[in-house]
Amino acid sequence: MAPRTRKSAPSPSPAPERNGDVPPAVPPKDETSPVVDVDALLAPVPGEEREEVKVNNASATDMKHACDDALKRFLSRPDLFKQIHTHTDVRLALGWLSVLVAGATGLYGWRVPFEQSKPAVWAGVIAYVILTIAQTLYAYFIEGDVVFVGKRKTFDKRIVTERITITSKTTPSTPSAPPAYALGLAYVRSAAGGKTLLGKGRTHEERPYTEFFDENGVMDQERFERWVGGVVGRVMDGKTQ
Repeated sequence: MAPRTRKSAPSPSPAPERNGDVPPAVPPKDETSPVVDVDALLAPVPGEEREEVKVNNASATDMKHACDDALKRFLSRPDLFKQIHTHTDVRLALGWLSVLVAGATGLYGWRVPFEQSKPAVWAGVIAYVILTIAQTLYAYFIEGDVVFVGKRKTFDKRIVTERITITSKTTPSTPSAPPAYALGLAYVRSAAGGKTLLGKGRTHEERPYTEFFDENGVMDQERFERWVGGVVGRVMDGKTQ
């Protein structure tokens, strides 16, 4: 008599999926950052290694350029603002276009006989002059004294966009005061792609260059960043002067 073999129990078949048993979709990656303490972000990092900045402290132009560069480095950190280079891009585009027009005009005039090339050469000269004038007018009337335009996005129950525009200039010296570095700030906070205005502010502050440069022309970058951070923090908090 053959031995009996035990039949294995059939494995339970998977329960049929119901219409509602759909695995949750992976949420899209959020490129915005959560709301954090702005004052903490705007504070300079103590003890941070910085490359020494040394200028001719008898030249207000050199000191202004050094301050402009330090301001851009400080505010364009990844956790602060993303710098927008629209003004620079427009000026470069106009400049390069004028160079290409001048080069093409010169090459055409060299390869084609003079009388035959005169109409095209005149057109090239006129186009070059127009582009050069457009670049100058753009820099003077539209860009003006703007040294920094930045934008940042945060998430506070909705996507909030912040945009800041900073201008700078040198206040000339007087018999009683040294030349000063003057900042003008315009700040806008909005949502819904700029359709909902949440807040805005403007302010203007200045400090003498002697507060940031010693007798040898070495810049105290941490002190400068502390001042810039305070000005930006006040305009973002609505505490404008």
